[in-house]
Amino acid sequence: MGLLETEGGLHEDNNWRDGRTGVEDSGRKKEVAGSKLPQILKEKGEIVYQALGWLAKEDKIEFRKKEGKTLVSLSFGEREIFKKSRTT
Repeated sequence: MGLLETEGGLHEDNNWRDGRTGVEDSGRKKEVAGSKLPQILKEKGEIVYQALGWLAKEDKIEFRKKEGKTLVSLSFGEREIFKKSRTT
């Protein structure tokens, strides 16, 4: 399950869970195809890619290639923080 920021604030995105947006759940982490993020977030690609660059610079996200696609996920440390925030 992912969180999306919209004009109304943060909300859970049910598409994240069911894979309609290209998200994989390996049991350890969730990944999304970077090319799908502008569509998922309903934001201009240039804005999304600038944000990804900043998050990567800050070691908040990771990238990996799979079958010609670039997948994006939270870094290990950020996943741990997210897990803890969901249990409190």
